[in-house]
Amino acid sequence: MGYVFDPAAVLSGQYLDWFLWGIATTIALTAAAWLVGMTTGIILTLVRMVPFRPCEWLVVGYVEYHRNVPLLVQIFLWYFGIPELLPDVLRDWINSHNSEFVLATIALGLANGAYVTEDLRSGIQSIPKTQYEAARSIGFNYMQAMGWVILPQAFRIVIPPLVNQTLLLFKNTSLAMAIGVGELTYRTREVDSYTFKTFEAFAVATIVYLGISFAIMAIGNIADRKLKLEIR
Repeated sequence: MGYVFDPAAVLSGQYLDWFLWGIATTIALTAAAWLVGMTTGIILTLVRMVPFRPCEWLVVGYVEYHRNVPLLVQIFLWYFGIPELLPDVLRDWINSHNSEFVLATIALGLANGAYVTEDLRSGIQSIPKTQYEAARSIGFNYMQAMGWVILPQAFRIVIPPLVNQTLLLFKNTSLAMAIGVGELTYRTREVDSYTFKTFEAFAVATIVYLGISFAIMAIGNIADRKLKLEIR
């Protein structure tokens, strides 16, 4: 007798609740890490553009570390290593406040920030230097010129690569299961271990990942088209 595909076996009762909780955790982790990454990327981009060589070296070192060390190793470093360097009081506080989610957010966000930094830097380099010079000539200081004139233009240019980085970040949230974060892949394995319906469980997870990825791409395309229309 052939195999009978039975998705209802993994989409009923507590198993459906597990999937929904995993989806919610994945979305929350993606959003939190995206905010950390975007904030980090903007700050590092501004630091790197300062005409002071040690600032550039610092940012380059940061970017190269996150580019060349596997993300899973970075997550393990934050979860198993960094807390050991903290004072006992702070370490105990972190461990009592959902440390897995928080530390996964930090690791994923900081890694994403390295790529955002490079995307923004390439966007800024494509903007004529006369834009910055004009901003300084009307009295803007460095931060004002970058914040009000250069960065808004750079963001319009780099929306496609930023969307790609967001997709990569979303998919990389599955690595957080390695430290016990109950995201979608973690919950999928839970459903599989209880129902022994491996194909059905991971088929559901695949469809969810695809659906959210398409939603991210659609939002990115809408934003890209809207900004291009504003430029015209």
